[in-house]
Amino acid sequence: MKSYLRTSGLLFNQPLMVTPDVLDLGVRWANQVMSLNIINLGPGAADRISRDDDEGSGRTAVDDQRQGGTPNTGVAVIPVHGVLVPRAANLEACETMTSYEGLRNFLRQAINDPMVERIVLDIDSPGGSVAGAFELAADIRSMAQSKPITGLVNFMGYSGGYLIASACSEVVVSRTSGVGSIGVIASHMDRSAMAEKMGVKITTVFAGAHKNDLTPHEPISDQSLRVLTDLVNEGYEMFVSAVADYRDMPAAKVRATEAGLYRGQAAITAGLADRLASPQDAVDDLSRAVAESRAQRQAGRVSVRAAALQIQSQI
Repeated sequence: MKSYLRTSGLLFNQPLMVTPDVLDLGVRWANQVMSLNIINLGPGAADRISRDDDEGSGRTAVDDQRQGGTPNTGVAVIPVHGVLVPRAANLEACETMTSYEGLRNFLRQAINDPMVERIVLDIDSPGGSVAGAFELAADIRSMAQSKPITGLVNFMGYSGGYLIASACSEVVVSRTSGVGSIGVIASHMDRSAMAEKMGVKITTVFAGAHKNDLTPHEPISDQSLRVLTDLVNEGYEMFVSAVADYRDMPAAKVRATEAGLYRGQAAITAGLADRLASPQDAVDDLSRAVAESRAQRQAGRVSVRAAALQIQSQI
């Protein structure tokens, strides 16, 4: 029987920067494939989830073709699609995932590629894990000092997906693209009723008052609830602070969004995005800007050579 220990560890008892519907979908999937017998969920959603043979990189053949045009355009388009996870290895829970580790590697390659002058993060994500997210966002902001990075929301940049977008040099949305959900959520799984129905009694021996916190074998205790609440609040404060810093907004204004969702012009009005453009137009605009910059540099080099030849002829 396949072990889903790591996957369940990412779903339960952890603060997540993800929209509630995606968390619900993950719990439904866990209920089905792990035979958890979780009640009060309703049928259907888990059937929509399938494997991702790319191990969560978010890369497809179309993405590879788009990156193949980089030498001509000078623009590297990097996909940030699906649920965000720290590492992709052995995770097959959702149809599309992007790992922070893989995304960081793609960004470093683009930063180090002399043919790349602009970087676009093609973001279509409902968010994901808190673990590793803030470290990646800090790296994105640092890399953006070397080369401009555009966060192109195409068409969903919610929660952890928005954290990544906010760290970019600019955030671009279309009329139907959504950003926001600046909040943190967590779930606890209680399997005690299922074990009781199966005639199983679990006895846990532990040392250290917090060693058995958040155990799935009993209803959540007051102590465990405080621990999980503290984790959520800590993640929320980090999220608010990061967005306020990256977007140059007062923390109170970020907090006042109350994890709301903003589309199109409303996102710009709220200070969560910079400009309105369709995804293709945004990439085309960047490509034209790079082409004009290259033409100007080439003209400058030609002028310098001409001046040098003229000086040499006069010697």
